[in-house]
Amino acid sequence: MTKTHTTALKIAAALWVIWGLVHMIAGGIIMTQPTSLGFAAVADAVDPTLLAAEYHPAVGGVLNQHGFNLLWIGLATLIGAAYIWRTNMTAIWVTAMVGGLADVGYLLFVDLPGYVNFVPGTVMTLVSASAIILSFWVWLPNRKTAVATT
Repeated sequence: MTKTHTTALKIAAALWVIWGLVHMIAGGIIMTQPTSLGFAAVADAVDPTLLAAEYHPAVGGVLNQHGFNLLWIGLATLIGAAYIWRTNMTAIWVTAMVGGLADVGYLLFVDLPGYVNFVPGTVMTLVSASAIILSFWVWLPNRKTAVATT
């Protein structure tokens, strides 16, 4: 692995740390807010008065599950970032699947319909995409060596 590859993985790891921390904070905010404020925190491009309502407790439960998922997904990417920093090729795949797939759902169902502002929502999608691209740019030429050493 070249020095450029190692540097690229360190940048990717730093991007995953940022992404993970933002998602852990978001998960915590969602879980600690009343349901209507939790929705307003996620759908920050929507007028909060349109989301102010008395929701059935089951709706709050589903939203809290989403917050919990954001929390553990963020934590998993932080752990993955530590392994990527150490040039672990398996961590590239695992972290990309966890963080990347979480962002695909976000992109399709929240970002593209316009329910969120560019910052932080779309920016975080760009951060995870950049981390994935950098990581796989390194993985591709090093994949045979990675398989041989595992």
